[in-house]
Amino acid sequence: MKQDEPGTLYLCATPIGNLKDITARAVQTLSAADVIAAEDTRHTRQLLTHLGIRAALVSYHEHNKDKQGPLLLAQLEEGKDVALVSDAGFPGIADPGEHLARLAIASGIKVVPIPGANAALCALIASGLPSSPFFFGGFLPKSKKNRRQQLGTWEKIPATIVLYEAPHRVKEVLKDILAAWGDRRLAIGRELTKLHEEFFRGTVSEALGWLEKQPPRGEFSLVIAAPTEVPVEASADEDDVLAQVRRMIAEGTPKKEALQRAAKESKIPRRKLYNRLILAEEGEKE
Repeated sequence: MKQDEPGTLYLCATPIGNLKDITARAVQTLSAADVIAAEDTRHTRQLLTHLGIRAALVSYHEHNKDKQGPLLLAQLEEGKDVALVSDAGFPGIADPGEHLARLAIASGIKVVPIPGANAALCALIASGLPSSPFFFGGFLPKSKKNRRQQLGTWEKIPATIVLYEAPHRVKEVLKDILAAWGDRRLAIGRELTKLHEEFFRGTVSEALGWLEKQPPRGEFSLVIAAPTEVPVEASADEDDVLAQVRRMIAEGTPKKEALQRAAKESKIPRRKLYNRLILAEEGEKE
C-alpha cells in the first residue's frame, strides 16, 4: 500500500487452460497486490493455491460490478494496489473488467496491463486465415433475433472475424452465420491450451457436420474468413425490393421465383435478398 498517493490497477492475464502459461510477472503482481478482484473467487483461489499465493480476494463480476466497482475504486484511491483477474485470459476481454478500467482511468488511477494468454489470439494465429486485419466480436447475442441482426451488421466487415461461443449454443450460432454470411471458410479452436485442445478447419457447413458427429464440449473460439466477393452496388433500395418480393409471394408467386425475378431486376444478389427475407420472417415470429 502506497502512502499519500493512489494505488495502481493491474489488469492481470491468467492461464486459459494450461497453468504453465502464467508469466513470472503475473505471479509477482498477484503476490504483491493488496487486493485481488476475481470474476469467480473459487476458481481464482485454486490458481492462487497452486501458485502458493495468499491474498485478500474479493468478488467482481457482471452482476455486482455496479456495487463493487466503486468500492474497489475507493481502495485504489486510498493507495491500495488492486490486481483484476478473470476466470481465464485477459480481464476486460468479453467480461466486466473494462468497466473497472474505465472507472479507474476516469479517476486518474494508473492502469497497467500484465500480458499473458488469450483465447482469441491463440485461435487466430493457428487458424490458417489472415490475421491482419481482424475483428474481435466477443459473444454474439443469446436471442436468435438479436443475433441475426448483429450478424447482418457485421456481414461486410473486410476482416477475419473472431468470436467466442459456449458449447450449448455453438451449433445454432453456426447455422445463423451460414444463413447470414454464406458458407465461409472458418477455423474452430476448442479447449485451447488444455489436454484435449482441438482445431477444426474447413467451411461453416462442414463444421456443422463435424459437430453432429461429436457433442460440443468446452469453450469455442470461432475464426471466420472475411467476405471474398466484392459487394454489388444495388440499383434499387433494398427495402423496396424486399417489399416487392413479399408482394409477389402474397400474390401467389413461389418464393424462389420471386427472389430470382427481384434479384435480376434490382442487381441485388439473390442470397442477400433471401437472407433479409428470412430475418424479417423470424422477426415476425418473435
